Amino acid sequence: MGTQSIPPFTVISGATVHDVLAGRQQELTDLVEQAYLLHGSGETTNPPSYFLRFPDKPSSRIIALPAAVRGDVRVDGIKWVSSYPENIEHGIPRASAVLLLNDAATGYPYACLEGSIISAVRTAASAAVAVRHLARGRAPLTNVGFFGAGLIARYLHEYLAALGPAFDRIGVHDLSEDYARGFADHVEQTSPGSSVRVHGSARDLVSSYDMVVFATTAASPHVTDPSWFSHNPLVLHVSLRDLSPEVVLASTNVVDDVEHVLKADTSVHLAEQRTGRRDFVHATLPEVISGRFRPEPGRPVVFSPFGLGVLDLVVGDYVHRRAAEDGGATTVEDFFYDTDRHRRPDRVRAARNGGAL
Repeated sequence: MGTQSIPPFTVISGATVHDVLAGRQQELTDLVEQAYLLHGSGETTNPPSYFLRFPDKPSSRIIALPAAVRGDVRVDGIKWVSSYPENIEHGIPRASAVLLLNDAATGYPYACLEGSIISAVRTAASAAVAVRHLARGRAPLTNVGFFGAGLIARYLHEYLAALGPAFDRIGVHDLSEDYARGFADHVEQTSPGSSVRVHGSARDLVSSYDMVVFATTAASPHVTDPSWFSHNPLVLHVSLRDLSPEVVLASTNVVDDVEHVLKADTSVHLAEQRTGRRDFVHATLPEVISGRFRPEPGRPVVFSPFGLGVLDLVVGDYVHRRAAEDGGATTVEDFFYDTDRHRRPDRVRAARNGGAL
C-alpha cells in the first residue's frame, strides 16, 4: 500500500464556481451523463437524503445529501442545502448550499465549495441528458414552455438551448408576473432567434409546447387534468410535485433513481400511494442512456429526477480540479490541527499493530 497523506483543505467561492462552469454546457452534460452510467452500473453510493425540519419554521428545511462515486472519479462527500422561502420577503435568495468533498483514500475533507451553482448546473445538465436520449425517435423539439421562472429555469434554458438546434418558440408561465416577464426578457437576450411569449394561463402554457419544463416551488400537485397533455409532450418534471397522480398514471414515466424519487410526497410517490404499485415507473435514466428502454409513441413522457448527490460530487470534483489548476482555490493552511504527532515512529508502529499508545 502506498504512502497516504492528508490533502490540503481548500475553499472555493461562488464566483470561482461560476467562472469555472460558465460556457461549458456540452462538457458538463457529458460529465453528468457519465455519472448516471456509473450510478446505473453500481459504482456509486447514494443514501437517502436527510431532511432537517423546524417546528417554528414549518416551510423551511435543510437537506443533507451524502454520496460517494468510484470509477475514475473516486470522491466522497455531502451537499448541505437549505430552503427558507421567507428569505425572499427580506430580499435574499430562498436557497443556499455548500458542498464538502472528502478524499476517498483517507476520508479527510479537502474542499468546501459554494454549492447552489453546482446544484443548478447538475440539475440543468441532468435535464439535458434526459432530452438528449428521450427525444430520439420524436419529431425535432423546436419549442419549449417553462412553467416556473426562477433561477433554475434560467439554467435549464441555457443547457437545453446548448443541445441545439435553436428553439423557434419559447413560452413561460409563473404565478409572479414580474418573474415571468424577467425570464422572458432574459430569454429574448440570450436566444435572439426565438419567439418568446408570456402565458397568463397554466393550461395554455402546457398545451402549447412539445416540451414542457416544470421548475416551480410547488409543495403539492396543481396540474391535475391529463387532457392538457393530449399532444404527448416530453415533460421535464424537475420540481417533482406539480403533477397529480392522474397525470402521472396517464404518462410514460422515467426517473433517475426509483427508490429515491418514490418518497417525500413527490408526484410519483403520490401515484404509488394511490395505486399500491410501482409499475407505472417504466425506466430509469441510465436504462434510457444505455438503450435498454425506449418510450413508446402515443403517450406523454415525464422525466422526474429526484436529484442525486453523486451528480453534485462529480460536478464539484470537476470544479475543484480546474480551480486548483487555475489558482481559484484558496488553501486554508493548518486546517487540521496537530497532525504531525501521528508521524512519530512509535505511533506508526502502534497503528500497524492495531494498538494505541
